[in-house]
Amino acid sequence: MIYPQAFLSEVQQQRQEFPGLTNKVYFNFGGQGTLPRSGLEAIIDAHNVLQQQGPFSFKVNEWITQKTELLRAEIAQELGVEASTITLTENVTSGCNIALWGLDWKKGDRILMTDCEHPGVIAIVKEISQRFAVEIDICPILNTLNEGNPVEVIKEYLKPQTRLLVLSHLLWNTGQVLPLKEISHLCHHYTESDRPILVLADAAQSAGSLALNLTETEVDFYAFTGHKWFCGPAGVGALYIRPEIFDLINPTFIGWRGINIDEKAQPIDFKQDGRKFEIATSAYPQYEGLRAAIAVHNSWANSEQRYQQICKLSEYLWQGLSEISAINCLKKSPPEAGLVSFTVDSGINHITLVKKLENQGFLLRTISDPDCIRACIHYFTLPDEIEQLIKAISSMI
Repeated sequence: MIYPQAFLSEVQQQRQEFPGLTNKVYFNFGGQGTLPRSGLEAIIDAHNVLQQQGPFSFKVNEWITQKTELLRAEIAQELGVEASTITLTENVTSGCNIALWGLDWKKGDRILMTDCEHPGVIAIVKEISQRFAVEIDICPILNTLNEGNPVEVIKEYLKPQTRLLVLSHLLWNTGQVLPLKEISHLCHHYTESDRPILVLADAAQSAGSLALNLTETEVDFYAFTGHKWFCGPAGVGALYIRPEIFDLINPTFIGWRGINIDEKAQPIDFKQDGRKFEIATSAYPQYEGLRAAIAVHNSWANSEQRYQQICKLSEYLWQGLSEISAINCLKKSPPEAGLVSFTVDSGINHITLVKKLENQGFLLRTISDPDCIRACIHYFTLPDEIEQLIKAISSMI
């Protein structure tokens, strides 16, 4: 892959912000991104501010409120929505819990879920099924990776009693991007149901990698984390709730951040925006770390430009792996995002291969279903790193 030297210089300069890239070739952004230097500094600076000013005082509390609302606004801008629709959480799973437990489930309701969901979300759905006698349906999205229409498959599995569809926008195991706008439209206009079917998207792999405008997709819930493709610190994420369905959801866990109080500090009612589902004291310095990480990415290019770069580099890896006879890429056409999943036919165990690669400084991961290896490409991954990985894999199989 040939890039202009000026472009490579810009990427190399951007990489200086990420000390975690030193002495390794990193392909695990879908697990956890490498925190930028400014992100770590922002966290430390925030801790210093809190300790120097209080840490519990009028001045500090005003500072926390200001920084919290800045993060909410900046996340909303990345997702193409209003800040009032954003609930700050710890991670994807906490966001999914808010949405799933917040609905008023009735016996006989049904949840439709794809066969490519994360174990954490599957466990929530199973517990809801057990407690409320809700039925679970599974649609075979995995089979649509290379042929077939996922919208048609989902349509086939919808039922009049289906109340919620749970799916991932970008599948964590195969790298397939689902057409979220078309799927949301299908569910909201499903004529065999007497109410619109809601859509909950696990956005663990899509937020920070895809160019997003959630308003256009009409998705009802979008749960994501900041520690993967945004390269923020662990422990900060968010949930988007579509304004039109906000009143359908009630909080399961309740705390002072989500309520209005009177002059005697007694609860009156819930806040009528995303804060309704926030509970109490959080790791506020981590908020500053995520804000700093988002700023680093936006200083290089906008989300659409970053996404196009991710796709270009992912295709380069996909092409290189496809030329190795013992390698089978799960996707038979160029990737639509930064996840490249593949299998090895040479008899070597996938975990063994990944461990050998890690010993040589290449960090990837294995996936159990389907049994494969996953490499994650970010916009600042170097073509030379991709070439090194292809050469290393070729030499081991």
